[in-house]
Parts: sequence; structure tokens; C-alpha cells
Amino acid sequence: MAGRSFLFIPGPTNVPERILNAMHISQEDMRAFDFPNFTLPLFRDLKKIFKTKDGQVFIFPASGTGGWEAAITNTLSPGDKVLASGFGHFSNLFIDLCQRQKMDVQALEVDWGEGVPVEKYADILKKDKNYKIKAVLATHNETATGVTSDVAAVRKALDEAKHPALLIVDGVSSIASFDFRMDEWGVDVAISGSQKGFMLPTGLAILCFSEKALKARLSAKCPRCFFDIEDMIKANANGFFPYTPAMIMLRGLRASVDMLLEEGLNKVFARHHRMAEAVRRAVAAWGLKLVAKEPKWHSDTVSAIYVPAGFDGNEVVRHANRRFNLALSVSLAKIAGKAFRIGHLGDLNELMVLTPITGAEMAMKDLGIPIQLGSGVAAAQEYLRKTAKDIKSLKPMK
Repeated sequence: MAGRSFLFIPGPTNVPERILNAMHISQEDMRAFDFPNFTLPLFRDLKKIFKTKDGQVFIFPASGTGGWEAAITNTLSPGDKVLASGFGHFSNLFIDLCQRQKMDVQALEVDWGEGVPVEKYADILKKDKNYKIKAVLATHNETATGVTSDVAAVRKALDEAKHPALLIVDGVSSIASFDFRMDEWGVDVAISGSQKGFMLPTGLAILCFSEKALKARLSAKCPRCFFDIEDMIKANANGFFPYTPAMIMLRGLRASVDMLLEEGLNKVFARHHRMAEAVRRAVAAWGLKLVAKEPKWHSDTVSAIYVPAGFDGNEVVRHANRRFNLALSVSLAKIAGKAFRIGHLGDLNELMVLTPITGAEMAMKDLGIPIQLGSGVAAAQEYLRKTAKDIKSLKPMK
């Protein structure tokens, strides 16, 4: 098909030219004497993205799933009780990983379209007088349903119960896209991946451990080798890695962090919110509903959109791909076929976000879904026009 392909899934996201250029380099010696001149500033600047002063960043050649495993195995032991909640495909996979590591997981089932049930967490933590729960899991952004949870509220529940459990947060599809405050929210382990807000190809699991989580490794008894942060701590201290790092990806990560800090994190977050709201305005104009049940659950990185009964949301995705060379995202597990997803994160501007709205409209119309062509596009355009001054008036803050 002539022309370019259009990628609007919730990861991997579009890779900017600046990052591609930074990665278009010859192989290099990862044990060169001056290598720490590159790595040590990168470690320091990544802490700014997580908004932490005392936390320690680790970069593994892996996906977000590898990040989950690194977080769990370095802080917990088989048999440890873990409090978690499943409200989408990926939060359930996080639970599954803990179960495979032989954790005693108290997994709360939550309706898809909602997020972490903070009130239930609070009640369970208050009743856990003997502190049997060793960790609390929170999926900050559930990619399958387009639902965001309140991590600060989970920390408040822990504090009010005076509970010492670790707070482990999956921020794979939130960190570097919308506000994440590791220190302020008392997060002990934060997990992210390169292919989302960091605007890179898949291949890096980027984590940050609090001092409390670093100490937990001393008693954690899960088997680990590749994901052992003990090896990372020793090598990273001098600017090196315990094994061959993904150097080309690290060069891209350096460019990514530079772009995020130059734009200013507040502007990055405001831009993502604005693009997401444009999509939400389009969905409303189509007369359709988001999977996220209430505005408090709305995600600023991905929108999952129900199609009317009798239609197949995954066929919308297939048709958009075949007919318009547009990659939208299918719905999974419990809602498979009932919805489709639009990813709106990473390197994204106004005209770009109108593309999946336009393509989705045409695909749905082709399949007989009763929407008015142009309605979603017009609603998004009007919102973007009216809010342009708001975003331009923001001063960048790191």
C-alpha cells in the first residue's frame, strides 16, 4: 500500500526521528574507560522521570514483564502474602507472575472498567494486625481497559493502617506519560518499559527501587540470577553493567530522557491529557462508551471503546489495518470483541491524534456501526482548537 503505516496502539509507540538517529550508531565497547561518563548521568536523569531523590534506577534488557519479575524476586520470598487486584488482562498477568513465584496472593476481582479498589485494600490492611501481607500491588494504568488507578490513595491506605508492606507499582503504560511521583506517593518499586512513554522500541525494563525495597533484597529468597539487582548495584556504582547491556537502546534512552526533560514533564503530562481528552470527546460524539466506567478511571495513554451489541470491536481493528494501514489495538480476554483500543501516548501531537479518530470512524462506518462520519473528528478538532492556548501557556518544569 502506498504511503506510510499509522501506529496507534498502547505500545510500542512511534519512535521519534531524534531517537532513531541516536540509535543509528556503530557498536561500541561497554567496558571502555570513559563509559561511566555516559551511564552515570543517565541514571541520575532517569530519577527525575520517576520523581525520586533517594531511589535507585535499574535498567534491564527486557520487557515490562521482565520488570515485574525483577521487582518481585528481589523483594519477596516464596510463600509471602501479597495483596493484589485484577481488573484487566495485564493486572491479571501480574498476579499470575506472583503465583508462579509461589507467592500467597490475595487477588481481589474487580469489574473491568474500574481500577484498584482502594477502600477494600484499606479494610484488608487494617485487619492485617500481624502484618502477614508483605507487599501491595497496584497497576497504575491497566492497558487492556484504559483505566487509571489512584496510587496516592493506596499509599494513604497503607499509612492509615500503619502497615509496613511494600508498595509495588506497575507503571509500564503510565510513567513518562502522566504524573508519577515515586517519593511523594511512597512507592517502593516502580516498573516501566521502554516501548511506551519513553518512545523507544521494546527491549528495556526500567525500574526504580526505594531504600526500603533495596533493603528487602537482603532477605528475599526468590531464585534469581539475570534479574538480581545485587549484581546491578555493584556494577552500576562505577557506571558499568554486570553483563553486556543493550547499548543501542541505551543511546536511544538518553535521547528520550533529554526530550522529556526539555519539553518539561508538566507539559508532557498536559499534552497527554489533552490528546486523550480529544479521543474521549470523539467517542462521546460517536454515541459510544468507554470501558472505563467513570471519569476518575479515565486513562491518558489509552482509550478502550465499546462497540454496539452485535458488532465486533476486533473486526474494526482488522478492517482499519487492511483498508487504511492503521494499527489500532484489539480488546482482550473478558471483553474480547466487545471493544477496540486507541493508544494515544508517546510522541504525539494534534494532527497525529486525529488520525486514529478518522480511521476508526471510517472503519466503523464500513462495518455498519451507526455513527455519523465526521462527528468524532469534529468534536476532537473543536476541543483541540479551544485548548491550544492552554498548553502553549505552560512553562516547562523538570
